Amino acid sequence: MATTGAGRFNLVRYLKDVRAEARKVTWPTRRNTMVTTGAVLAMAALTSVFFFVVDQVIGLGVRELFGVGG
Repeated sequence: MATTGAGRFNLVRYLKDVRAEARKVTWPTRRNTMVTTGAVLAMAALTSVFFFVVDQVIGLGVRELFGVGG
């Protein structure tokens, strides 16, 4: 933490520490970002289709069992 000997916050030291840590970050390549984004979107689409199908099956079961619903 960016404090002085008296325990006070030192904004300048803090900003220098933040900048030093930001230099250590390994940023992904554009290709890596695009591949990961595509994988996330594909998994989100598959998950939404899965839950849609499960919802339809449960709804059909409730309608058949209780004779209610559309």
